[in-house]
Amino acid sequence: MLRLVWMFILLCSLASTGVHAQLSIEITGGGGNRTPIAVAPFAGENNLPPGVAAIVRADLERSGLFRGVDVPTEATALTESSAVNFSDWRARSADLLVQGSVNPVANGRFEVRFRLFDVVKQQALGGVAYTLEKNQLRATAHRISDWIYQKLTGERGVFSTRIAYVVKRGPRYELQVADADGGGEETALVSFEPIISPAWAPDGGRLAYVSFESKKPVVYVHSLRTGKRNVAANFKGSNSAPAWAPDGSRLMVSLSRDGGSQLFSVNPDGSNLRRVTSSNSIDTEPVFSPDGQSLYFTSDRGGSPQIYRMSVNGGEAQRVTFEGTYNVSPRPSPDGKSLAFITRNAGRYQVALLDLSTRQVQLLTDSDRDESPSFAPNGRMILLATVISGRGILSAVSADGRVKQRLTTLSGDVREPAWGPFVKE
Repeated sequence: MLRLVWMFILLCSLASTGVHAQLSIEITGGGGNRTPIAVAPFAGENNLPPGVAAIVRADLERSGLFRGVDVPTEATALTESSAVNFSDWRARSADLLVQGSVNPVANGRFEVRFRLFDVVKQQALGGVAYTLEKNQLRATAHRISDWIYQKLTGERGVFSTRIAYVVKRGPRYELQVADADGGGEETALVSFEPIISPAWAPDGGRLAYVSFESKKPVVYVHSLRTGKRNVAANFKGSNSAPAWAPDGSRLMVSLSRDGGSQLFSVNPDGSNLRRVTSSNSIDTEPVFSPDGQSLYFTSDRGGSPQIYRMSVNGGEAQRVTFEGTYNVSPRPSPDGKSLAFITRNAGRYQVALLDLSTRQVQLLTDSDRDESPSFAPNGRMILLATVISGRGILSAVSADGRVKQRLTTLSGDVREPAWGPFVKE
């Protein structure tokens, strides 16, 4: 039997107590060659606690590409238009500098302005102004981080994206949605039966997931905007492992309605069911390739759980993983060039990355009970669940394995992570 079933049994056996608390992030491996950046406190940011600068600095540090530089007390008076003493910041080992301000404007709103400077070249690199409501502080700070990240790397930042995960506290299961840094968390669903396999729709406004509220696994599609949901798959037997097509038009699910676990395509409203695989084996954990033309999935058709690829229209499946006797939970990178998955390595379940062109496999984690890998939408980081000291936590690792992070709560076991898509501007 595939580990998907084992993970569910383990999830059901976990017990914890405590109060609700957001995720906190600890960078356990920062990688090398991080660019030092000073983010001065934004003048006037005390009007919007906890302040913009601290969030921006934490975002950039979490990327693994930047190292925050301590700033002097007198820097609190600096604004985006203040003259820059480049030699002073260079003496503090800063290569980059961010200065900004927060000012009240009409109707209880605020304007946040900032500028980014190259300290080494002694020049401004640009800046932006945002107008916001008081409750939009975190979102605006993440937008600033995204702007800085893209300006410096040429790649889109993921600080404004969201993650979903399941927390178990005693007999209570909570489907949580939070900012990528773990803040601003909201509860989408509470149940005293297990919730597993959350999957983000490409529009970022819906989640598909499996709930056992009916004493059996049923696939739901849940609108985060309205809180309403509908049944997408509730057939005889097990309904599990939902995955969205890149255009959001349909789901791929694993159903046992015909006696064995096979892959089916279904519309998000539950209509237009169509069988995709026909084998005598267990076919599960489907996921679309980024171009929507192929499916990756887990199957034991070769005698042990391995990852296969086939056309979304069905047909012959080709085996993708060959190293080891247990490889599950495929997740293609956003550019389609690599594949993250869970492999069993000397009895340890770890995240591995397969280069689809060279066929080279790299182990990314050093833990031993990893599950549910999920790429950030820019492909730079992978979110996963693991177990540390008997407790479920979320972890993250960079696609090159150099940056490692742990995301923990004060209470509860945290599982089933899914990183959401880019949000529309």
